[in-house]
Amino acid sequence: MTTFRSINPYSGELIAEYVGWSDASLRESIASAEEAFGSWRQRSFEERAALLRQVAVLLRAKQERLAALATAEMGKPLHEAMAEVEKCAWVCEYYAAEGPGFLQSQQIDSEASQSYVRYDPLGIILAIMPWNFPYWQVFRFLAPALMAGNVGLLKHAPNVFGCAEATVQLLQEAGLPSGVFQSMPITISQVELTIADPRIKAVSLTGSEAAGRAVAALAGKHLKMTVLELGGSNAFVVMADADLALALEVGMPARVANAGQSCIAAKRFIVHERHAAGFT
Repeated sequence: MTTFRSINPYSGELIAEYVGWSDASLRESIASAEEAFGSWRQRSFEERAALLRQVAVLLRAKQERLAALATAEMGKPLHEAMAEVEKCAWVCEYYAAEGPGFLQSQQIDSEASQSYVRYDPLGIILAIMPWNFPYWQVFRFLAPALMAGNVGLLKHAPNVFGCAEATVQLLQEAGLPSGVFQSMPITISQVELTIADPRIKAVSLTGSEAAGRAVAALAGKHLKMTVLELGGSNAFVVMADADLALALEVGMPARVANAGQSCIAAKRFIVHERHAAGFT
């Protein structure tokens, strides 16, 4: 049986251990998600929006505790963790307000007897998320997916399973029905088992290019829709005519924000020789 460990990256202190699921437990989780989908998809937009607004209320009420957990598990500055929790509350309120309009059926003028666009929920969506933004990466998937009537299974990064569990607990406290959103402590090999399951309808991944290739290959093999956000190596270019003081002011946070763990961070600095000495 696999055991996952959450360790404070600053102190090396063991925060918690999590026992991984067996294949049987994984299948039970998928079955409960499928059952929950049958009723969740019938909820009105107003009911789903009300739940998301309650989630936002709880996020703000528990902001300090949630932020402290994120800082302990992945090492970001506390004030940035606080801002991340607030951003999660914002995205819940955004989709609660705008989601019904996005999903409204549309009648289309045509020569046919009737033409329309209708948005139906897909079913169970698997989310594979990274540890650098342990709440935001989840909520930016969770809010629109739930608003659209889907249900979610979360395979979070093992070092932030505490944040994953805290998210599930908060959703349950807000009134989300059992099975609609679950966190799964599973191994990489069990991810393949999950994607292969016919009850899984789509996969969303944020991670490395290697992880994206692997998930895209599996999703293609099993004809599952995918959304992939993969890593990069962004350049920060300082030209000869640049304002050096401004470049320094912008460049520092561009590299070190979120403890340097951001997909859009400035990872390579290309500086004209005119400013090389001043920039370093």
